[in-house]
Amino acid sequence: MPAEPLNPQAAATHRVPARRYGWVAMTLHWLLALMIVTSFSVGLSMSGLPFSPLRVKLFNWHKWAGITILGLMALRLLWRLSHPPPPLPACIAEAMPGWQLVAHRGTHLLLYLLLFAVPIAGWAYSSALGFPVVWLGLVPLPDFVPVDKDFAEAVLKPLHQGSALTLGTVVLLHAAAALKHHFVDHDGLMDRMWPFSHQGHAR
Repeated sequence: MPAEPLNPQAAATHRVPARRYGWVAMTLHWLLALMIVTSFSVGLSMSGLPFSPLRVKLFNWHKWAGITILGLMALRLLWRLSHPPPPLPACIAEAMPGWQLVAHRGTHLLLYLLLFAVPIAGWAYSSALGFPVVWLGLVPLPDFVPVDKDFAEAVLKPLHQGSALTLGTVVLLHAAAALKHHFVDHDGLMDRMWPFSHQGHAR
């Protein structure tokens, strides 16, 4: 007899093996997660400090982290274009309401856009203030925005801060959704990006 089709409601309560992301995608994902949390924390902690050697040091670390995130995102985008992500398992996709599927895809797209926009806006802000970005104190990067402190404070600073806060919010929503799938739905979705899962992974 043919097997009964999987009930979408049942899929939400059983862990289903799914094809996982490859090690390169996993490494870039978790490395970027660490860099984002670190850069965001440094940005928040330095914003209330008076001008001092510590503030200058944190400012430089923040810029270095932003450029590193930008470079890693470029690598991740190139990797993703040549290595499409594994599709959602049919049983999980069927069990998810339509709005969750839209949110799932929209969140990933927004994360990609913001992870480029935030460091680029920060780089432009630093250039417009007249502070060139020297990555790790070794590699000078070009200033693609002319020095204009009024423009920096009125436009680029709010753009950088606003996009960074939006990124932080989207990251929290992304993490909350992943934890909900793992601890509430028990559908194995998070295992696709968790490096310590015992399931097989893609190359």
